[in-house]
Amino acid sequence: MTPDRWTLALEDSDMTWPEAGAVLVLRARAEADFAALGRDRVQAVQGFAPDHDRLAARGLDARVEPEGEFAAALVQIVKSKGESLSLVAAALTLVRPGGVIAVDGQKDEGIESILKSVKKLLPLDGTMSKAHGKLFWLTRPDVLPEAVADWIAEPGETEDGFVTAPGMFSPDGADQGSEVLVALVPHLKGRVADLGAGWGYMSAVLLDEQESIAAMDLIEAEYAALQAARSNVDDPRARFFWADASAFEPEERYDAIISNPPFHTGRAADPALGQAFIAAAARMLKPSGQFFMVANQHLPYEATLKAHFGTGKLLAEIAGYKLYQAGKPKGVRRG
Repeated sequence: MTPDRWTLALEDSDMTWPEAGAVLVLRARAEADFAALGRDRVQAVQGFAPDHDRLAARGLDARVEPEGEFAAALVQIVKSKGESLSLVAAALTLVRPGGVIAVDGQKDEGIESILKSVKKLLPLDGTMSKAHGKLFWLTRPDVLPEAVADWIAEPGETEDGFVTAPGMFSPDGADQGSEVLVALVPHLKGRVADLGAGWGYMSAVLLDEQESIAAMDLIEAEYAALQAARSNVDDPRARFFWADASAFEPEERYDAIISNPPFHTGRAADPALGQAFIAAAARMLKPSGQFFMVANQHLPYEATLKAHFGTGKLLAEIAGYKLYQAGKPKGVRRG
């Protein structure tokens, strides 16, 4: 296995790392090797539930928010430039003057753009390119440029008054797929789940429009998005679960499940994500339960739906999206 770039930088460059003090890793990747940074000193901050859970299982100090002051920090960027710059700003704020801040990412995640933005405000100590990505590092100055504060991603509101933030899916407003689902899904009854609920648009609209829904469980892996959903869904029937929707185990099976599943890993389309949501929905539904899923027209979900459900139909094909209905989940006992 190829060593992580920070390991190589510490071995083969003039990058120095403090021998004492806490080390902050922002958006810590689940399988990254932090030994070179001082593994026992690392506070691994990750709001994506599957990665957070794997980090904790490895014995790391895994958290959703940073706490304390740090001697050094590593930022592992994400595909959202706004969120990545906000992470860099957080690292600069939390690391004490004289400490090291390293920023790591792949080219297709936008590391070159982040590097250019940082270089405009602060001098770099070094860079390393390796394995289609780059690591750069700098020393935290005594006084930060005022413009660093402009990088901090504050929650905002869409035109419809929903709370969102950079880095969330469709932060500027509801995406067309979600709008298609809430406009065309039939009336739902009983216990309903929203798999991959995001910042809560679909649940908010359906709870507002459908009194027949007895309860709505919003299941979302991104902690920040779920916190936004808590603000956006003001209904006593709603409950909120920070969890990997594909592995979630409900206390009771659902009468209906809605979903607009994610389909990207980084910048690449990954149909396996939606396929995992389909399998999870079949497992979570009652024998009489119904699954309603919206997806981009080009994604190959039909075979997976057929593999996990006894019945299914295409309810609509509009604006580049398909809305599916599936029933008779396979492998569910009928009492």
